[in-house]
Amino acid sequence: MSVDPEMRDALLAAVPGLRAFAISLSGQVDRADDLVQDTLLRALANIDRFERGTNLNAWLFTILRNLFHSEFRKRRREVEDPDGSLAGRLQIQPEQGAHLDFEDFREALNKLPADQREALLLVGASGFSYEEAANICGCAVGTIKSRVNRARSRLAALLAVDGVEDLGPDRTTRAALQTAAL
Repeated sequence: MSVDPEMRDALLAAVPGLRAFAISLSGQVDRADDLVQDTLLRALANIDRFERGTNLNAWLFTILRNLFHSEFRKRRREVEDPDGSLAGRLQIQPEQGAHLDFEDFREALNKLPADQREALLLVGASGFSYEEAANICGCAVGTIKSRVNRARSRLAALLAVDGVEDLGPDRTTRAALQTAAL
């Protein structure tokens, strides 16, 4: 089977977004890479089913999402580590504040219900419109909007973000920077 160069380039251009989505779903880089590879293989095997002129990324993200859910059902017997405590004991904790903030964000993201996390990642991180995310998830646009809104509110509460001033450096760092500027 041969794929025309334009389609090949479009598939390759989708890989970074697919990988980011797969990492956010699985929480493991190795599994995410496997998911992306399986997604591309399945897409290539079924390329004749793709309707040219429609959204290739949405089609690929739907394949990846379906593969993830199928794999999740198969892996139920594996040891789960939803709060990251096991993984936390196996790795060196980062020393830089940004890494700690990212870990806090990741933990908060993992505390969201799966449907809210998925909707937020599709719309907020992957850049899909509400309509495209609804098609990928197989639900109504209003449902996606509601899930994204609830996810954003819950994340803000979990991270104790009350406003824009809570983003970026903490108060102590801002004070030190202001003092240094004087």
